[in-house]
Amino acid sequence: MNSTLKQLPVDERIRLVEDLWDSIAVDQSAIPLTSEQIEELDRRLDSYEVDGDSGRPAKEVISELRNRL
Repeated sequence: MNSTLKQLPVDERIRLVEDLWDSIAVDQSAIPLTSEQIEELDRRLDSYEVDGDSGRPAKEVISELRNRL
């Protein structure tokens, strides 16, 4: 690890990682999918279209997970 980065407080290093990740997420087209990933996405979409189940709200799932802890 770069010694300059190690000198930064952890919260600032986390912010830098988040900023870096956000900059990557903005240009997702620059990250090509493998044929396996495309097949898996197609499989999941087909499954959704047959099932029609849109899942549960994230808040509900997170709440359930927290209750389990």
